[in-house]
Amino acid sequence: MWVISELENGQIMDVTFELLGAAKELDAKMGEKCCAVLITAAAGELPAQLIAGGADTVYVIEDAKYADYSTELYTDAICQLVKKYEPSSVMFGATDDGRDLAPRVAARLHTGLCADCTALDVTEDKLVAWTRPALGGNICATIVCDQHRPQMGTVRPKVFKALEPDNARTGEVIAFTPEAGAVNHVELVAKESLSSENAVKIDEADMLAAGGRGFGSKENFDVLEQLAALFENSAVAGTRAAIDEGWLSHPQQVGQSGKTVKPHIYFACGISGAVQHLCGMKESDIVIAINKDAEAPIFTVADYGVVGDVNVILPKLIEKIKAYKG
Repeated sequence: MWVISELENGQIMDVTFELLGAAKELDAKMGEKCCAVLITAAAGELPAQLIAGGADTVYVIEDAKYADYSTELYTDAICQLVKKYEPSSVMFGATDDGRDLAPRVAARLHTGLCADCTALDVTEDKLVAWTRPALGGNICATIVCDQHRPQMGTVRPKVFKALEPDNARTGEVIAFTPEAGAVNHVELVAKESLSSENAVKIDEADMLAAGGRGFGSKENFDVLEQLAALFENSAVAGTRAAIDEGWLSHPQQVGQSGKTVKPHIYFACGISGAVQHLCGMKESDIVIAINKDAEAPIFTVADYGVVGDVNVILPKLIEKIKAYKG
């Protein structure tokens, strides 16, 4: 199984190591090698990091033109690599770039693609069983591609755990140079961060203060910043309703159409707990819910719950935490 590595500011993103961990488990069942594909302007120590993270083989495509992500250049490089080495299956992270790149590669290779997977397994015929939410998140569908190769899918970040790095591992590094011919019709004019420089990404936070429509207004919603400020490595997040209301930006959305998160503490404030939201946060270590509806679905996954108006309860909770912390 191949894992397409993804870089940010020249560093391998966590999702790549998570997918390597998943690939190792599947490869053990299929009797295959775990391989990583690295497209970069400068490989340096990155192949060694991928091997330490579980890759048995790393295919390296290295050229200055790959300094920034380009759909057309990356698609052409991956397709040429696939046609030469013919992997049985390829995984991408369900990130912004992965969701852009994977379908273009699949179309070029005339194969299928299962998007936004949340579980993986192997069938008796040693095919990959890709599982993803379907029908608005109300059911999970398991899809098998038994006619075309490679089998392909995108997998959500934070679904699988990365292996502990083993710097003693050895592996094979294969350099590959695509044939010339790809035309890049896109010019990168500027790069702009979607969040402030020091902001913690919600999928990397240890504590999330998440809110939903129950706050009623943007002014009420702002109290979540006060809650998050009481914890280290924390961030504010929200439901799709909160994003639709304009209270937060899309990178802060948790759920089926947002991000999957797994913080140590997840405050679900004014969130009813629609299945689309639950599938994005239910693996959090500790879930603390505040909702005025005692029958709200959020309480089915909560470790601690408070029934009441979030606009009344949350300020009191913040004062209690402040007093405890001194």
